[in-house]
Amino acid sequence: MQLKDKVALVTGGSRGIGRACAVELAKRGANVVLTFQGNEAAAAEAVKACVDAGGKAKAVRLDVADTAACTRVVEEVMKELGRIDVLVNNAGISIDGLIMRFKDEDWDKTLDTNLRGAWALIRAGCRPMMKQRGGSIINLSSVVGEMGNVGQSVYAASKAGLIGITKSLARELASRNIRVNAVTPGFITTDMTAGLPEEMKKGLLQIVPLQRLGTAEEVAKAVAFLASDDASYITGEVLKVNGGMYM
Repeated sequence: MQLKDKVALVTGGSRGIGRACAVELAKRGANVVLTFQGNEAAAAEAVKACVDAGGKAKAVRLDVADTAACTRVVEEVMKELGRIDVLVNNAGISIDGLIMRFKDEDWDKTLDTNLRGAWALIRAGCRPMMKQRGGSIINLSSVVGEMGNVGQSVYAASKAGLIGITKSLARELASRNIRVNAVTPGFITTDMTAGLPEEMKKGLLQIVPLQRLGTAEEVAKAVAFLASDDASYITGEVLKVNGGMYM
């Protein structure tokens, strides 16, 4: 119960990596507030999974691209629970396409969701953490933000930007005992990868030394470690969870 009585805000917590993070934090004793954008049934199932894991949880609807809404959610959590100890910026989208065919509006949507939203939540969330003189912020970036990928230049830009935010704010917030780290998953078994053709999956495995896709739970354990006091002297770090795909 490393996170007993801690309050954790997890964005995009109704499915995939976000859900796994919410459940893992709940399992370790956290009171979890998970956000979702559209699927209320999936959010309710995620809340139940958190409670079944031994924690407390509630779901809040949020479009992270709406910066005013990000601020309101943080204010609501503070009003109801009195603190925020852990912020996990997981919500994200991937709109893929070759550069010559990419639309301006798809650039805006990707950056607003993956980068601007995380920045807005950190801006709002760091205020109570400063008053508490402590907190842990974990940004879910991607291996694609480190090594690039054909057809994912915009997604890569958003995820590389998260790494830049992580390192800059780790320096900026360290004096208040707020740690800021990033996790960069490789190819993980989620809804996003489920639709990939089998031939593409086989090709991916050839460049992963561990010869398999990762699981959302493996990413969640890395996030939970960074959220806990076990990582009390770690900040500005980019923790790779990619099976050795990029070192």
